[in-house]
Amino acid sequence: MSNLIYKEDAYKIVGICMEVHNQLGKGFNEVVYADALEIELTDNNIPYSREMKYGIVYKGNLLPHKYKADFIIDDKIVLELKAISCLTVAHTKQTLNYLAVSKLKLGLLINFGEDSLKYKRIVL
Repeated sequence: MSNLIYKEDAYKIVGICMEVHNQLGKGFNEVVYADALEIELTDNNIPYSREMKYGIVYKGNLLPHKYKADFIIDDKIVLELKAISCLTVAHTKQTLNYLAVSKLKLGLLINFGEDSLKYKRIVL
């Protein structure tokens, strides 16, 4: 387990998400958790971009619609937020697609919608 990519960064981000979940609990819309998370990231001096857009190329053509990742942390980690009853394989695939278009290697899929925070590390 010591070779986990961005282990310390991911640990800190998950801890910050746990703080947000502890303070707000479950039941809010995703955007509320994102707003609170933005405060925590700023307070912890963690560089981030919110709602970063990525183009999608199909057969050499740039499609008009873009992927919008919830957060990109320190230009190396995709942070995808959910506020739903249960994560599914589709959410994992969505995060993998964000990793593919962003060319980043690690995604953290976080769900604020359960009694306790659930998260998943996704490596491309």
